[in-house]
Amino acid sequence: MGIDDAPIDPYLIADKLEVLVVPQDMADDVSGMLLRRDGAHVIGVNRQHSESRKRFTVAHEIGHLRLHRGRPLILDTDTRVNYRDSVSSMATDREEMEANRFAAALIAPEVLVRREARQADFRTAQELVGILAKRFRMSEVAMNYRLINLGIISYPTG
Repeated sequence: MGIDDAPIDPYLIADKLEVLVVPQDMADDVSGMLLRRDGAHVIGVNRQHSESRKRFTVAHEIGHLRLHRGRPLILDTDTRVNYRDSVSSMATDREEMEANRFAAALIAPEVLVRREARQADFRTAQELVGILAKRFRMSEVAMNYRLINLGIISYPTG
């Protein structure tokens, strides 16, 4: 999409994909949802969550949109709630892991993370996580996992 510098804006990507993002009042354990209807796509995002969480949620729902076709409604909560349909009984946990990996790669692409890590001035892995979390506008927890999955650090910090 021609985006080659951090921070990556998942809202802009949603817009380019013609997906409407709507901040909503939701229960605290609901991060977001994806609705597909008549060729239109809407991502609802919990307006009460932190900015980094909302960014990750939008990227996560884009992941569902691109990876998990056919389900008209996907509701993401801390305590997984599904609206039942012919596809919902399949590997939901796998789908959530895939959408999380997609979201992390979308907002923190490997090439950019490696470039920023090389340029960062840090003494400890925890400092690197903090620097990159700010640069990519994501939580330190999410950045921790991203760096571990890329093999840049060996274990969680903090």
